Amino acid sequence: MIYQERLLKILRSTHISEKTSITLERNNAFSFKVAKYATKTDIKNAINMLFSVKVDTINTIIVVGKSKRTANKIGHRSNWKKAYVVLEKGQKIDFINTVE
Repeated sequence: MIYQERLLKILRSTHISEKTSITLERNNAFSFKVAKYATKTDIKNAINMLFSVKVDTINTIIVVGKSKRTANKIGHRSNWKKAYVVLEKGQKIDFINTVE
């Protein structure tokens, strides 16, 4: 039970950009914002549990936050982890119909 609760906290949100939409069309790869502590096996198990699809490969990246300046102060956005999830052929994630 504790492991399933941990899996529910791993996937934060989908990450949508021009680059991710191109990879979705070419490679059937979805992009997710995930927790920093998440491993590839945790991400795979979370996607299998939530969407009931088979995952082919997973690539993860730590996105470094930018330095931003406002008036006299210099701030820094926090780092976050992004996961590219490639599904097997014939698999598809339907975000609209997955909520029960």
